[in-house]
Formats: sequence, C-alpha cells, structure tokens
Amino acid sequence: MASKENRRITDVGTLKALGHPLRMTLYRALLVAGAATASHLGEQVDEAPSLVSYHLRKLAEHGLIEEAEQRGGDGRERWWQPASDGVSVRGVDFRDAPEKEVAHLAFTRLYLDQRTEAYRRHLDERATWPAEWNDAVADAEGNLRLTAAELVALKDELLTVIRKYDEKGRADEAAGDTGGRENVALHLYGFPFRA
Repeated sequence: MASKENRRITDVGTLKALGHPLRMTLYRALLVAGAATASHLGEQVDEAPSLVSYHLRKLAEHGLIEEAEQRGGDGRERWWQPASDGVSVRGVDFRDAPEKEVAHLAFTRLYLDQRTEAYRRHLDERATWPAEWNDAVADAEGNLRLTAAELVALKDELLTVIRKYDEKGRADEAAGDTGGRENVALHLYGFPFRA
C-alpha cells in the first residue's frame, strides 16, 4: 500500500468515481482483502471479471487503488490494492458550488445505504455466528445535548480509540495472533437533530 493514511477526497471527479455503487463495493472489498484480482472480486460481487476490471481501472485512474505485486497464479491477471488505508470525505470540501454539494450528498447517501445493507446482512446472518460474537456486537444509541465543539471533541476521542484498537489488532495479527479474529465493521454517526 502506498500510504498508511486515509486519503482525503476533495475533488468531484474522484468523489463521483468512488460514488458508483459497484466501485464503492469493490473498493471496500479491496480494503478488507488487502489485494485481489478482478476474478476474485467478480466472484464476491457476482459480476463478470471484465466489468469488474473496467471499474477497477476507473478507481485506479483516480488514484484510489493501484497495482499490487503478483500473489501467485499464472501472472496474466493484475492484482490490485488500495492506494491508502481508506478515504475521508468531508462536506466542507464540497460546499463552494451547488453541483459539488449535490455530488457530495449522493455519495453520502450511497455510503449510508451500503453501510445499512452490511448491517442488515449481519442481522440476517447472526444466527450463524457463535454466541461470543453475538454477545460482542455493539448496537447502541445515545441522545446527547452538546455544542458543535463538544461533538468535534467527542468524535476525535472516539476516532483515537478506534485507531488504537485497529493498530493493536493489526500488530497482534502480524505477530501471529490470528485466532478468533474477524473483520469488524464499526459505523459512527454523530449529527444534530430537532425533535
């Protein structure tokens, strides 16, 4: 991977490239897998490798993914990997023009839809998980009374804790502690609302 940092997306072209439903799914699959071919990814998303390859090239054109070293096979297929540990998309980068705000809103809605679908899939499959995983699942909601500055501070603290656990888990796994480890999705929303 070229960068161990999240890439901040600030241009509409890259946002639209990632904001395609299949491309976002492929990007997420690459983040989980670390590296894969169009054939591997095509099996996961039930699409033809040629279509997957087209969309991977579009992601690569915007620097979101890059070619990876061959991992076996006959050498005819390209391996792809994320170009960074993830992406960061902030509304503030798209508020200076109405068309940018529309593109950001469409991207954010797609992102939410895919997160929601992932959680629905978990709920449908939870009976197949051992009790220890079902007991570990986090599902909570809080209604706080905060200022915008307090929400920023809370978000920063929570992200620090998340990064700590991510780094520890990856380091432990790299050291050979792989027993019982699974991919875990953690979605965090903090937003103002009026009753």
